Amino acid sequence: MLENIKKYNVILGSQSPRRQQLLREIIPNFNISVKDVDETYSSELKREEICIYLSQLKSEAFGQLKSDDMLITSDTIVCLGDEVLGKPKNEKESLTMLSKLSGNTHTVYTGVTIRTQEKTVSFYDDTKVTFYDLSQDELMYYIKECKPFDKAGSYGIQEWMGYVGIEKMEGEFYNVMGLPVHKLYRFLKSWSV
Repeated sequence: MLENIKKYNVILGSQSPRRQQLLREIIPNFNISVKDVDETYSSELKREEICIYLSQLKSEAFGQLKSDDMLITSDTIVCLGDEVLGKPKNEKESLTMLSKLSGNTHTVYTGVTIRTQEKTVSFYDDTKVTFYDLSQDELMYYIKECKPFDKAGSYGIQEWMGYVGIEKMEGEFYNVMGLPVHKLYRFLKSWSV
């Protein structure tokens, strides 16, 4: 599949093991490279604008690409209303975030940028996720067991929280994991220059 992009050296600009696992399902062979990026953004940006901006920022950090390079960068944010829940720094922040999510519906946005020398395309996907009411003991159990400090909103849907904490979901599961592969596949399938 994806014969049209076989001429490219595909680079995933992410150290996330979840994104690597998901991309491997549609592109078996790619390279991984990561650049440090200051992920600050204007307070005027809202929801999907934030994740698209950050995915573009990560892409731009690589500078000029070689003629046969195709770079894929991505960023995921969790929004509870207008509040953006980033990655928690410690157990206390993690508990605060998860307590806010407990019993409520939030939206997960993932922005993706695909770039070659010839063109750049950015898009996003969003998924609404509703949590059951969870006790402080359940939240602390999850935090202690899974240490979700590298995850937006302080949880991974593919972990214990996803198994027992999610009541319903409207949208794509893999978007919540960090890469909307269903949309990415279709953008790559129609890629031409």
